[in-house]
Amino acid sequence: MEIERVHPRKIAVVGPESTGKSTMANYLAKELGTVCVPEYARYYCKNLNNQYTLQDETNMFYGQIALEEALTASASHGLLVCDTTILTVKIWSDHLFGYTPEEVTEEIRSRKYDLYLLMDIDLPWEDDPLRDFPTERAHFMKVWKEELNALQAEYEIISGLEEARLQNGLNAVKKQLKL
Repeated sequence: MEIERVHPRKIAVVGPESTGKSTMANYLAKELGTVCVPEYARYYCKNLNNQYTLQDETNMFYGQIALEEALTASASHGLLVCDTTILTVKIWSDHLFGYTPEEVTEEIRSRKYDLYLLMDIDLPWEDDPLRDFPTERAHFMKVWKEELNALQAEYEIISGLEEARLQNGLNAVKKQLKL
């Protein structure tokens, strides 16, 4: 007898640099009693000194998929929270190299998320060795909107500071996913 595997609903927390994605993703996972898929690029890029190649982006693509797949089995309450997605690889590849490998764009079209939380750029910039573009957050916010619209993705822009921001994210998830 074959057992049908139930896939969790997936919440993706995305957006430009220094917008509180990791904080939000971890908060949501805790509040919703499930796991958070961390951003693979944070581990991968530690020793690259902000010098990336297209091969690095492709490696991060495969690493993010593997991490998400590995943690899907640990999802509780039918929910999985993802601190970013492979769409980030497309945005960075297009920006840095003017090109995204076809394997990445194909997977983006087929890999579905039930809700994207697009983190707004209303937070002050916090410097971090893995962040590159403090003056281009408005540009990347526009790019994120364009990419999510192109996918016809369900998304909410999350604004606000500190606890209000976290509550806005949780409220959006509860409303959109009817929790």
